[in-house]
Amino acid sequence: QVQLVESGGGLVQAGGSLRLSCAASGSIFSINTMGWYRQAPGKERELVAASTSGGSTNYADSAKGRFTISRDNAKNTVYLQMDSLKPEDTAVYYCNAVIQRHRWTSFFNYWGQGTQVTVSS
Repeated sequence: QVQLVESGGGLVQAGGSLRLSCAASGSIFSINTMGWYRQAPGKERELVAASTSGGSTNYADSAKGRFTISRDNAKNTVYLQMDSLKPEDTAVYYCNAVIQRHRWTSFFNYWGQGTQVTVSS
């Protein structure tokens, strides 16, 4: 069983910072892309930031300049440093990873349970 465990969410005031972590564990042969998505009430889930195993990154326009994604491949962990938080960043943040469990299997998407980020004004 593959598990993605997130941590670091919480309540902060506008302008504050949070650092989210997501560690993948279980039967893992290889991890390709790892990323962060978020879903606010009444909105669809959207990509916030993603990072390939080779180090390429992609950010939502709303996150550029404020958020930074990084990863530690040795620990199967991805991070999201969020600075200058705004109330509109309030959402449940989900970790996503594209994982190959065995060398003979294909890659599949796995999701964390979600962690709440609330930014007050």
